[in-house]
Amino acid sequence: MTMTSATILVVEDERITAEDIRAGLEFAGYKVPAICSTGEDAVRQAGRLEPDLVLMDIKLEGEMDGIEAAAQIRKDYDIPVIYLTAYSDEKTVERAKLTEPSGFLVKGQGMLTKPFEESELHAAIEITLYRHQMEKEHDQLSMAMLQNTTEAVIATNSTGQIRFINALAETLTGWTKDAALGEDLGEVFLPISEVSELKNESSLEDVLTMNGDPELLSRQGTRFIVQGTVTPIKDHKQRVNGLVVVFKVQDDD
Repeated sequence: MTMTSATILVVEDERITAEDIRAGLEFAGYKVPAICSTGEDAVRQAGRLEPDLVLMDIKLEGEMDGIEAAAQIRKDYDIPVIYLTAYSDEKTVERAKLTEPSGFLVKGQGMLTKPFEESELHAAIEITLYRHQMEKEHDQLSMAMLQNTTEAVIATNSTGQIRFINALAETLTGWTKDAALGEDLGEVFLPISEVSELKNESSLEDVLTMNGDPELLSRQGTRFIVQGTVTPIKDHKQRVNGLVVVFKVQDDD
């Protein structure tokens, strides 16, 4: 992703601030196809325009704030989000972290203060675009390998939404890829609902037994017994960023 080809959706309910951000971005070579003032419009425009990145104000007009809008955009479109905020209290930051943002930028206050240092804003954008591109390439390679395995595979993000499902898992669960992506693991891979607490690899039998029923129920109502593992995905600080479920139908013998 190069600077001049990147499109950025600006979500900011203060019009003067929004236009200032747009002017700075366009001067630097970015494309700004739209400015949104509400979370609802941000979600709609993200789906329509498919920007490379969203700059999202946390405090917005309307029923949906920036954190809710960012969560929806990440879930539905996998577009990276950088939060713009004048509010840096711990409660807001912790809530925003759950949406896995690419960064936070604190807005300047006052009529004579620019909303952001341009160098800081551009650096955050370029780092986010580069990181997102690398993650996509890594995911594409991993997905290509997992599609050809002889076992069913489902992977989630840190909040339990499915971000990958291979062809065999589609067949066994009865969920197509398009329907499953973004759904909670417990909705697609019944009856798993408590696996987010896993710290180490567990046998699938143990996990299913914890929930009282070792059978899986497909979307079409077919019941079957599976065997496999549930493994947490950890970052370099050993924080759980997701889960990988690998399974197959249990042999009768």
